[in-house]
Amino acid sequence: MHDGHSRPLFSSPVMSSLMSSAWRRRRSARVAAAATALSAVLLTGGCGSSGTGAGSPGASAPAVKGFPVTIDNCGVKTTYTRPPSRAVTIHQHPAELMLSLGLKERMAGTSYPDSAVLPELREDFSSIPQLSKEAPSFEKVLDTDPDFVYGGYASAFAEKEGRSRKAFADAGIDTYLNRENCAGKQGVTMQDTYTEIRTIGRIFGVPDRASTLVSTLRSRVAEAGRAVKGTRDVSVFVYDSGDKSAFTAGGKGLGNELIKLAGGRNVFSELDDVFGDVSWEQVVDRRPDVIAIYDYAGTSVAQKKKFLLSQPALADVPAIKNKRFVVLPLTDTLVGVRSADAVGELARGLHPESFK
Repeated sequence: MHDGHSRPLFSSPVMSSLMSSAWRRRRSARVAAAATALSAVLLTGGCGSSGTGAGSPGASAPAVKGFPVTIDNCGVKTTYTRPPSRAVTIHQHPAELMLSLGLKERMAGTSYPDSAVLPELREDFSSIPQLSKEAPSFEKVLDTDPDFVYGGYASAFAEKEGRSRKAFADAGIDTYLNRENCAGKQGVTMQDTYTEIRTIGRIFGVPDRASTLVSTLRSRVAEAGRAVKGTRDVSVFVYDSGDKSAFTAGGKGLGNELIKLAGGRNVFSELDDVFGDVSWEQVVDRRPDVIAIYDYAGTSVAQKKKFLLSQPALADVPAIKNKRFVVLPLTDTLVGVRSADAVGELARGLHPESFK
């Protein structure tokens, strides 16, 4: 998968014809009709939706309770006069977040699944049109007639692939990028997960659902924290990929925070980035107790374990000698609904004695 980081794995700008006056008239007619039909439902406390941000067709329709809402996302400020009604998600974690907020009916399409869908969301997820196995083209997204595009990684809005946020704005489509991609040097924490959920809840007019979900996730994190309270911090090396060198989690990503909350210590927390390359000599020197393997499409977990166990230089590393591995789907380590449960799973792997 492509999350904007250069892993050891792995058309042109928008054509004016796509933005023909005929397309604009068709979209304007649909959005205006939706705004008129559904705003009444929202005004009486329902959960329907219509329209998009300021300047969008249908913006003159009756005001919706709780709106307008202005969001500053990664430097792009958008004012929503009503909730989006036809959202497209690029990458899996935005889709799972929206489904967790009960927004299936607002989703016109999704793309780029990179791990097994959460069991409780599989049925809903399977009902959403799958646009592509990877990031869809700009044209493919436009075919769904969306009013909102939610990207999980910065690559969702890759300018060189014609999917820039400006291109969507020029088409009258609002965009939102997962906040993990614009956290900057301050790093990402669980608070970013909670803020992300609340922000999407505001945009879609379901703040109460967002608050309930945040409370549930906070409780799960707190439960794991209580279980490992007073235990010794277990040293953890994150193995994402790599053979000549190791591509690992640094101190600025959510993965680093998950390790801390689970009663562990990331042996490369001083890396001033979300991910970075380190030498195998450094791994040996830091003698991690546990190796957390990130799982995603490409090299399998079994292949990664086989590689690590076959390296003579690593033979005396405690995690290798004791074959102590914890597997985390990469999606679990992102700003989204999985991260709270990831704390619990990681805590069980680091401190099994606390969960007997």
